[in-house]
Amino acid sequence: MFGGVAVGNVSRLVVLPLLLTLWSALVVVVVVQGSELRVRVRLEDGLITEEVLEADSERDSISLEFKQGDGTLVTFVVDFKQDIKIFRALILGELERGQNQYQALCFVTRLNRNEIIPSESMARLRQKNPQAIRLAEERRGLEQLTMSAAVNLSRAGQLSSHIHNMCSEAPETIYTREADVKYWLEKGVDGSMFEELPRTTEAASLQPCHSAKDLWQPCLCTYNLRLEWYPCLLKYCRSRDSAGKGSSFKCGIKSCSKGYHFTYFVPQKQLCLWDEET
Repeated sequence: MFGGVAVGNVSRLVVLPLLLTLWSALVVVVVVQGSELRVRVRLEDGLITEEVLEADSERDSISLEFKQGDGTLVTFVVDFKQDIKIFRALILGELERGQNQYQALCFVTRLNRNEIIPSESMARLRQKNPQAIRLAEERRGLEQLTMSAAVNLSRAGQLSSHIHNMCSEAPETIYTREADVKYWLEKGVDGSMFEELPRTTEAASLQPCHSAKDLWQPCLCTYNLRLEWYPCLLKYCRSRDSAGKGSSFKCGIKSCSKGYHFTYFVPQKQLCLWDEET
């Protein structure tokens, strides 16, 4: 017999927490899915790609991922808590020339002010026309980055917890700048995390990889990537109340495009085949 007050009370005691649990789970799913934004973007070579932007307000981070025309998967992560940005490129290898299926590179640098909007603002972004092809409102200049130090993956958690997840496929190719290393050392980071590489200004005997003839000789490699569309700034509009008092409020975003030119040491040209004279 399932009727009666007693059974009804038991049912309420059991069902109500269950419904609350299911509702909480549903809310979490909605929040996580809602933080993802997919944007169609035209790349520099004219091809169309889909960027996936995600915001994690709890970890105060943002990620942006897209595939280039040559098949390279580019991932960009911003860790606002640590003021660090991470670039990762998974580059398709040339199997006929003895390379692996893909080659992974990671570049870690400090985050500058006004580079990208906060994570909580990113999480709220929506677009009215998902099929539209986006073009950045501002094309920011190319940033030249000399990566003169390597980062030890097993100790990189001191810099950012995101490094291990992002760069686990590139344990020997995680690069950073000397200026960033000095800054982090002053902040108390363990110096054993870093290994100094031959500097471009002191290694006159090192050739650029594009002009090196021997595949097994050390050289200076360059790698270029461009974030073709990302929300770089918040837009503010002004309004007045009935008393004529003015106030400002967030009313949109400004999108930017920015290129990065990385220069770094490689022990052999075989690790830098894309940087060849054509």
